Amino acid sequence: MYSQKVMDYFMNPRNMGEIEDASGVGTVGNAKCGDIMRMFLKIDENGIIQDVKFKTFGCGAAIATSSMATELVIGKTVEEALKITNKAVAEALDGLPANKVHCSLLAEEAINAALWDYAKKNNLDIKGLKPPKEDIHEDEIDEEEE
Repeated sequence: MYSQKVMDYFMNPRNMGEIEDASGVGTVGNAKCGDIMRMFLKIDENGIIQDVKFKTFGCGAAIATSSMATELVIGKTVEEALKITNKAVAEALDGLPANKVHCSLLAEEAINAALWDYAKKNNLDIKGLKPPKEDIHEDEIDEEEE
């Protein structure tokens, strides 16, 4: 059962679309369920995320977590955005069904992948930033939370 907040973010997604001159773009997916998320970040010269958009192909939970992730990162510094976890995304949506928690992990990884692209384009070394994963598997959730 989805929370009312998940349903709201699915039915009325925030920040959907793309940024043509994005500072960073990250794409992640889950081959098992077929969800694909692409996150676009516009970052100013002070390292503040000024705009964020997403495009997601997937279930309602994937769309809701993408939308919530955009709201969580906008206005944050790159370093603050890097600290947003899948748990934070799920909690901001008042929870997710157990079989949909992997969608929040996709959102976390999409943020990371977009930040990775930004860092690479600008020759930046951002502490704690890891190379993006090509495919996010549900069995990785427990590893990420430990």
